[in-house]
Amino acid sequence: MSEIMLQISNVDKFYGPIDTGVHAVKDVSIDVERGDIIALLGSSGCGKTSTLRMIAGFEEVSRGTISIAGREVHMLPPVKRNVAMAFEGYSLYPTVTVRDNIAFALKSSGKPASEVAAKVDEIAEMLEITGILDKYPSSISGGQQQRASLARALIRDADLYLLDEPMGQLEPQLRTLLRGRIKYYIKERGLTAILVTHDQTEANALADKIAVMEDGEMQQFASPEEIKEAPANLFTGTFVGEPPMNIFDAKAASSDDTFAFSLQDGSELSFPRSAFASALQDRVMAMDRVALGVRPYAVQRSETGAAARVLANQWLGDQSHIAAEFAGGTLVLVEHDRADLSEGDEITVHLDASDLHIFEPDTGAAISHGAKLVG
Repeated sequence: MSEIMLQISNVDKFYGPIDTGVHAVKDVSIDVERGDIIALLGSSGCGKTSTLRMIAGFEEVSRGTISIAGREVHMLPPVKRNVAMAFEGYSLYPTVTVRDNIAFALKSSGKPASEVAAKVDEIAEMLEITGILDKYPSSISGGQQQRASLARALIRDADLYLLDEPMGQLEPQLRTLLRGRIKYYIKERGLTAILVTHDQTEANALADKIAVMEDGEMQQFASPEEIKEAPANLFTGTFVGEPPMNIFDAKAASSDDTFAFSLQDGSELSFPRSAFASALQDRVMAMDRVALGVRPYAVQRSETGAAARVLANQWLGDQSHIAAEFAGGTLVLVEHDRADLSEGDEITVHLDASDLHIFEPDTGAAISHGAKLVG
């Protein structure tokens, strides 16, 4: 049976009086297993950093509980929680070298100098900062300071590692290289880490599970694969994915052999009735409207299908992103080869029933994925 390393239960955060102040985090609950990497993903102001700071002890919990390694810690000061944190603002000690910043916690614990030195050299090599170990924080770049802060956190012996936008200042090539190294380092040692990021590529690359947050609320907590294949709601479906999921307003109709969706401009997407579960057909037919979603990678150009007109065609070096006027809106499709298309070209596109996502238009809740009812 898996051990729960972090348990967040019904946590609220108000800035100001409870129930009347700014409600930054709303009834969030998460169980994190030992050895997992979890990403708190969302846009600025969604509550992810407030959640991380409550775990660390730098923000008070307004309601709810937080437990680490079986101990309730939400009333304890940060120093008694046994967590290591890499701050977005670095927070390095300016009067000592990078080497001494990284080694600080190990030296304070009384470890032998030779062991401390070996660990500092190991993590510095992993993070590509060996050449700055004897420099002071004021003399190195923001990206180097960020890696020094990350090294100082990861080198510690802690129950939980909290990483607040740990690679936001790094150039793309270095960020890509270090993602793999950091994930291997954490996994090899069986560490448990919570990562805050607004970068979905980073979340997908590093995390075992992603907690998608918006307006202080947990929208979905699942594996990257599940979030992509079965988003819990319209927000998650459109927020996670690049390019974003295509969404169209639709009304369902059926006949003896077909199940169809009438779109905003009067055009129709028609499918065999056998492609949809009967319970799903009944549910959708009873609704006035639905939101119909399809990932750009699932849209295919074909000899026959629904008509669309090219608005833009961008070659990104390894794939084409094609935007087309479709059903009174814009449809984006992705192809892995260079597409010989120009603005104004007429194309036909095919959507497969197994690639469709259907959502409640008002609440945003998912109804089905791949023509199967949710739940």
